Amino acid sequence: QVQLVESGGGLVQPGGSLRLSCAASRSDFSINAMGWYRQPPGKQRELVAIMISGDNTNYADSVKGRFTIFRGNAAKNTVYLQMNSLEPEVAAAYYCAGGPVSSLSRNPRYWGRGTQVTVYS
Repeated sequence: QVQLVESGGGLVQPGGSLRLSCAASRSDFSINAMGWYRQPPGKQRELVAIMISGDNTNYADSVKGRFTIFRGNAAKNTVYLQMNSLEPEVAAAYYCAGGPVSSLSRNPRYWGRGTQVTVYS
């Protein structure tokens, strides 16, 4: 079993930035895709960014140009989500997910427990 642990959430003012981290407890050959989901209060969880082995990335339209998913250079088992120009509508619990690319957008094999992002003025 692989554990995914998120960190980096918190409070930020509109226009600010946050960087979320997701550390995997170990390597797993089945994980060829990593992603970030978010779930605002009272809404469904949605995929906002995905990175497939080889560093191919894709984003939800709502975050394109503001969010960047990338892998650590030194820590290959760590994936980051850089979030810039944050506005109140991005406030949510953010979850790291990992597993085969074929299922990452529907039913990821591994989930983190989530980290909260709050945007306030």
